[in-house]
Amino acid sequence: MPELDRPAKTVIFLKRRARLGLRRSWNSVVQALLITVCAVGAYFFSEHVLGHQGPLFAATSAIIALGFSRDPRLRRVLEVGLGCTIGIALGDILLRWLGSGIWQAALVVFLSILLARFLDSGAIFTTQLALQSLLVVLLPLPAGGPFTRSMDAIVGGSFALAATLLVPRDPRREPRGELRIMLGELSMVLRECASALSYNDSTTAWHALVRARSQQPRIDAMRHGLHGSVEIAKFSPLYRRHLDEVESLARTMERVDYAMRSSRVLARRLASTINNAALSDAGTVHLADVLSDSAAAVDELAAALAHDPSGSRKASLGRARDTLADIATRLHPSKLEITRMEGEALVLLFRTLMVDLLETAKMDPADARSLLPKL
Repeated sequence: MPELDRPAKTVIFLKRRARLGLRRSWNSVVQALLITVCAVGAYFFSEHVLGHQGPLFAATSAIIALGFSRDPRLRRVLEVGLGCTIGIALGDILLRWLGSGIWQAALVVFLSILLARFLDSGAIFTTQLALQSLLVVLLPLPAGGPFTRSMDAIVGGSFALAATLLVPRDPRREPRGELRIMLGELSMVLRECASALSYNDSTTAWHALVRARSQQPRIDAMRHGLHGSVEIAKFSPLYRRHLDEVESLARTMERVDYAMRSSRVLARRLASTINNAALSDAGTVHLADVLSDSAAAVDELAAALAHDPSGSRKASLGRARDTLADIATRLHPSKLEITRMEGEALVLLFRTLMVDLLETAKMDPADARSLLPKL
């Protein structure tokens, strides 16, 4: 029977891979067009304006600098551009002194790596400097002299830098979408916690914990990508007016990170509380209700933060903040009819998460803490 299923599984796997590949290709059309224009433009400029023959280093510098990495784009462009330029210049200088050959190539790579590590800690910078200097030594000398390749690298890096500053992606689009995804995951964690209480199922609480833990790599990547968005908003003339909004998205992402970490602690403690039957029936119902209400508020918060600033967004954000504030006023063990110490500890953990959510909803930290009932 497994042998009969294998072809069908293969077909399903290939279809899934094809769909993902087509989606990646479609999402990369604009970036691919930008790389193509910059690479060909840099080659054309070096060949027809500067008179260099076969200026491959101009095209390769632009392509490498404008790649598809999630690293901050401006930093990557500068690292690659400078790495290529310095590497080619170093190779040209050493080639002039030492000549070409295997031992010269080995010496050039060794010195290039040491120089790169002295100048900067970036891995991309080191790789490009060493690679370009090696190619300079190994490839035949161009007709225009050794330093024409250094000029080609400068041209390619300049085209890439100009494209980064003048034709950037909207620095707000990706953070908004990522925030919505992450808050949606946080809402699912809270719903699973509520379901664990309702059905007295600690396994569901562990599932919530696993879900929350699995989001940390995504959050780290998103926060790293936000550095690039801030760079674009700072230096691009087209998006400089959105700098405040992008920085606000970065602060919001930090609060979401804290909230997701708090949810992990809550889910882990909840599993133990259910296993030890530390909640009364009334306490279980009340706590499940506030968890469900919090999940609904987080959904509304996600919708508000994912849209452009407008009257409707402010109204939606205000509703989410008001709902969370109302829940915060209920977070006292006695109000939730929770008496045992383990259940009280669970409420205390939920209070920490609620403060994180209120700060995500643009409430002042002191105001958020003041909403919590005194213990």
